[in-house]
Amino acid sequence: MPELPEVETVRRGLLPVLEGATITEAVARVPKLRVDIPADFSARLMGNKVERLTRRSKYILAECADGLVVIIHLGMSGRMTIQVPGADMPAPEKHDHILLTTDAGARIVYNDARRFGLWVFTDRDSVQDHPLIRGIGPEPLGNEFNVDVLNAGLTGRKSPIKAALLDQKLVAGLGNIYVCEALWRAHIHPERPAHTVAGKDADRLVPIIRDVLSEAIKAGGSTLKDYAQVDGELGYFQHSFKAYGREGEPCHTPGCDGMVERIVQSNRSSFFCPKCQH
Repeated sequence: MPELPEVETVRRGLLPVLEGATITEAVARVPKLRVDIPADFSARLMGNKVERLTRRSKYILAECADGLVVIIHLGMSGRMTIQVPGADMPAPEKHDHILLTTDAGARIVYNDARRFGLWVFTDRDSVQDHPLIRGIGPEPLGNEFNVDVLNAGLTGRKSPIKAALLDQKLVAGLGNIYVCEALWRAHIHPERPAHTVAGKDADRLVPIIRDVLSEAIKAGGSTLKDYAQVDGELGYFQHSFKAYGREGEPCHTPGCDGMVERIVQSNRSSFFCPKCQH
């Protein structure tokens, strides 16, 4: 499932064609993805201007001129692609479920083979109280996420540090891949009780989380299965993995002769080096 870097990469790719554009056509070719598509989908979007395109955790938020906010989640297999004006617009493919056309003639296509994504409506005044958004923690790349916040969230918490960092109430948008990578860089074992990380280890972990996410965004995210950027290009950060997916391979920590191992935590694979992660 796309994590924060992939969603942010998609948002940035959509900015030049969607932010500031007026939607001249909005077509939902299926009635339901993960949840029902709003019955007034076309009526609310046609003629509406997208004033801002932002992100909250793993959700893209399209804020429109009339106060409408579209909350978009890519799910496991959702893709957004752009078809530029002037080119021959191909016929929609089987899993092209949502089509938006702008006043500049560009078409944004949402394709989702598994239909685990969602497009739902809310409004600007209540978006922060929407059930999908309410309760999400601070953005890891924002000023609201800092050492004090992380220490407070870890203090007294007995769950493994891996599970704590995946808790969206503690910090927004972190997923399995980037938590594995951050813990490897910080030399912290994923099974270590979260409360024992509070203090000096948390001081090191905050900038490491920022670095991992920033590097992944710069690389266009990670493509493991379905994810691609809006221009069809694949992400490249998977070529920089030091832990995730490297079971049985040598640890890349200088001077470490350990081998990367895999364990299962809460039905997710955790990759780590047992020699240099403590």
